[in-house]
Amino acid sequence: MAIVEVKVPQLSESVAEATMLQWKKKVGELVAADEILIDIETDKVVLEVPAPSAGVLAEILVADGGTVVADQLIARIDTDGKAAAAPAAAAPAAAPAAAPAAAAASSSKAGVAMPAAAKLMADNNLAAGSVPGTGKDGRVTKGDVLAAVAGGAAAPAPAAIPTGVPTKALPQVAAPSSALHLGERPEQRVPMTRLRARVAERLLQSQSTNAILTTFNEVNMAPVMEMRKKFQEKFEKEHGVKLGFMSFFVKAAVHALKKYPVLNASVDGNDIVYHGYFDIGIAVGSPRGLVVPIVRNADQMSFADIEKKIAEYGQKAKDGKLGIEEMTGGTFSISNGGVFGSMLSTPIINPPQSAILGMHATKMRAVVKDGEVVARPMMYLALTYDHRMIDGREAVTFLKSVATKIEDPGRFLLGL
Repeated sequence: MAIVEVKVPQLSESVAEATMLQWKKKVGELVAADEILIDIETDKVVLEVPAPSAGVLAEILVADGGTVVADQLIARIDTDGKAAAAPAAAAPAAAPAAAPAAAAASSSKAGVAMPAAAKLMADNNLAAGSVPGTGKDGRVTKGDVLAAVAGGAAAPAPAAIPTGVPTKALPQVAAPSSALHLGERPEQRVPMTRLRARVAERLLQSQSTNAILTTFNEVNMAPVMEMRKKFQEKFEKEHGVKLGFMSFFVKAAVHALKKYPVLNASVDGNDIVYHGYFDIGIAVGSPRGLVVPIVRNADQMSFADIEKKIAEYGQKAKDGKLGIEEMTGGTFSISNGGVFGSMLSTPIINPPQSAILGMHATKMRAVVKDGEVVARPMMYLALTYDHRMIDGREAVTFLKSVATKIEDPGRFLLGL
């Protein structure tokens, strides 16, 4: 029998551990070479673990949801084996050393009431252990208690609540039970994914370490919309990608960053690090949460190059295929809440960057033009910046520079 080991792939230097998602094969099933066995989630990306060789999955050492580190052994493949007669009966085996501990942990949790369930049990005078649990590891859920109360498992009438006054002249007040009137109120407890936990950690870090301030402006989108409408068909035919608004904002932001380089810098201790390159992070919503892939050297890219890269990142984010290197770094970020209908927001800086530009929904609004009230497609822009290093003057003039370029896209050709 020839055994081939399946190990966790190398993780990035900043990632210490990862989580096993779900095995795609069961013990005893045939696997083909390079067939994906399981996805492993880090706090940045999801890594696919392919079968190093064809054969039969002989053993699974780490079950779904387990925590692993780089190069850890997670399974074995028998290259000479044959599929089991009843592979469905084979269940993933936990690591041998972990099995007794897992059983003990499960046993210790059985009968333990969740906080909401414990309160209901106390309200209805139900003794601990009197209600069987159906939750994870045998825990007692709120639904278990409600079912017990509805089935008549409640003890005698609720005990009187002392008034605190030592006299028989005052009546004792009984606590009314509202459990019977609550009905079914289901809850589901789901652990955060590593990506969601990492996003939460970074956002809290950003707010606790930066002196965050946001400034706003508005921009007339009519010129860009007219240009886009005029050249959309030819642009798509020539370059094979649609002309969107994001490429205009990336170009406008890069131009403004060159004029105000402190917004393209970052704080490192007591130093300000000015970056001589323009790597623009584009915030993208994905099924796993918010990700920010980087458009590198955006100053050297054409409109078509930017649109192609954004489309590529959008598809990868949707498929969960973004690599760690594609989300590492970045000197400035752009977030477009307008695609979801947001009218106004205050985006949070992506550390260690010093600023982020927020785009929003374009709406027809009444504005004054040459002394007359006219309707124009307007968008609110928001710039959140680190006030430790960026003064209000630079922030406001930067945002105004972006708006000016969008309202007069001919400036792109002349570099004005």
